[in-house]
Amino acid sequence: MTTAASPGLMAGPEGSAPFPPSDEAEARQLLQRLDSRIEHVVLRRQHPITGLLPASTASTVHGNYGDAWVRDCVYTIQCVWGLALAHRRLEGPCRRAFELEQRVLQLMRGLLRSMMRQSAKVERFKSSLDRLDAIHAKFDTATGDPVVADDGWGHLQLDATALFLLQLAQLTRSGLVITQTSHERDFLQNLVYYVARAYRVADYGIWERGDKGNHGLPERNASSIGMVKAALETLVGLDLYGPHGDGSACLIIPHDAIVRLRRALRALLPRESGSKEADSACLSVIGYPAWAVEDLALVQRTREKIRSELAGPCGYKRFHRDGHQTVVEDVTRLHYEREEMAQFEHIECEWPLFLAYELITACCEGRWEEARRWRRRLQELSVMVDGEALLPELYLVPAGQLEAERRQPGSQKRVPNENIPLLWAQSLTWLSDLLLHGLITPDDLDPCGRRHPTPLGAEEVLVALAPADAGTAEALAAAGLPVQVPPEAGSPGGEALPLRVASSRELARRLATVGANGRLGLSGHPPVRMETHATARLYRHDGELIGFLPAVLEEDTFYLADDAQVLVDTVATEVRVLQRHWRGPGAPLLLVPVAAGPFRREPEAFLGLGRELQQGVLGAVPVRLVSLEELVPLASVIDLPPRPWPPAIWCQTATPCCRPVPATSRSPPARSRSSRTCRWPIWWSASGGAARWRSRPRCWSC
Repeated sequence: MTTAASPGLMAGPEGSAPFPPSDEAEARQLLQRLDSRIEHVVLRRQHPITGLLPASTASTVHGNYGDAWVRDCVYTIQCVWGLALAHRRLEGPCRRAFELEQRVLQLMRGLLRSMMRQSAKVERFKSSLDRLDAIHAKFDTATGDPVVADDGWGHLQLDATALFLLQLAQLTRSGLVITQTSHERDFLQNLVYYVARAYRVADYGIWERGDKGNHGLPERNASSIGMVKAALETLVGLDLYGPHGDGSACLIIPHDAIVRLRRALRALLPRESGSKEADSACLSVIGYPAWAVEDLALVQRTREKIRSELAGPCGYKRFHRDGHQTVVEDVTRLHYEREEMAQFEHIECEWPLFLAYELITACCEGRWEEARRWRRRLQELSVMVDGEALLPELYLVPAGQLEAERRQPGSQKRVPNENIPLLWAQSLTWLSDLLLHGLITPDDLDPCGRRHPTPLGAEEVLVALAPADAGTAEALAAAGLPVQVPPEAGSPGGEALPLRVASSRELARRLATVGANGRLGLSGHPPVRMETHATARLYRHDGELIGFLPAVLEEDTFYLADDAQVLVDTVATEVRVLQRHWRGPGAPLLLVPVAAGPFRREPEAFLGLGRELQQGVLGAVPVRLVSLEELVPLASVIDLPPRPWPPAIWCQTATPCCRPVPATSRSPPARSRSSRTCRWPIWWSASGGAARWRSRPRCWSC
């Protein structure tokens, strides 16, 4: 192994800022050097048709690195994106910047096409959460087709899918638009549903094998949960058509899922999972690219745990007792026995990749002196291949030095494996070089502002009482509480309320159409309970403004809500959760249903709650009790897309059995005798001669 400094690309003297070129000529020279290296190492490997990139060119007993991993592809193309940004900053719109941007688009769209071919898996996974229904995490580089059977590998890697969504959001926000059609928009909406329940889904994680013992058992991983949380937060309010959009192509993000992801992540860190006490993969969650943890003390504690327990002279270990690619690993078996794992202690392979994570995070956070130290360490670990200083995948302990290393960890010289370069690590390093020399800025790489999130918490929580009938409303109003009489119970000709109050079940029915696409066999939002954070916003749909009751307070969805005192206690709990986890414009909203039966039995419980809310504080949380009319300008509003009304809808069974149904038809055609179950729900019913849409388990022809 030989190492050498890269002329013109090593960081300059210590300082508190990037070390920019002295003049434009030097900047162009630096940029040209990096351009030629990225062209030689990365772009020459990109497939000319699919646009996909192999993880490397090696094919060893540990796998064929010539396949296109979703995760590796996204990380590898980031240096090309950074290079395009640098050309545009230095030269303005030019041929090279345009070509590099198109290379980025080609890869991202290649991954999108490969995933869209597996839309049936996305649809099944939304309801099953079964690992065998997961979309694949790697594809054939030349065709974009699957390369491993569903049960032949741990495909359920939610961090990889979330990383793709996160990068898509960053690129779109920067003006590089990936999404081109409504079909792609609908698929991406369903991809959001696919990853959103990562807080409860055990996946195989970034290392693709699940638990530490390689038993093929998935587990909940902090790196997956954090990446999903970051992706969902970044997609909030993003028009997928970028500067060409009018605001109608925004995805609907389940905010209640973000809250659950945040809680799950806080509960796991600084651990990675139940079996991994520390894992260097968490560097991608507490720093670049996710920055998913708001608690700075938790960030520091996680970073220090990784550095103190996993750091070595040649990089960081992935996790304790990691036997992957050690010389004592039995490569003929995928899984270990429990008693075997002790033999890997202190001889785990060390990965320069994690120094690249430390480097780029330090650059983006403005810790330039620290960044230069990381860059020098990476340069020392580089291997000269055909005149290029490249980073190997990992460093391992040779067979003859195992016992000495076990007796005194860190004492023996490690050697690189044959997988050189690991494009993922090399890309992050070159991207950092662009930052270190001031050719691009952290804002260029993070236009969505992941590094500087808006603070959590609301100044106050809006609370409105929603009486079930006019009698209840009049009793509440007589007690001096701000309520309005429902219009159907009021006098004829009375003004309609500014918004309609509806059940959480109606919200679920309306969301069931968001992302629905018959051509792709996709329904909309999965049938899950609408939690308080989902109903904490108003919704505008088909010209109607609607506020929805939280399921936890509804009498027909939660039987304890029939107990007035329990409902009052639940209100205090939900108000506290809303105030603590709120992020976004406006104030969080809690609609409190006042059913006629419980109010007649225990009116004082509701009146006491109203008086406490009027005082402005409920359980140490600032609140404001308002009427429905008053809360409209104060609350946050989400615009739902119009309900789909396609010219024809087909049944999406495995073997098509149905005829198309004209959207103008007023009555369903006769059903066929087929007993096959449709994968595509149709919304239709006749009421008063008008066609309406609602959920049906089968399409008309079935």
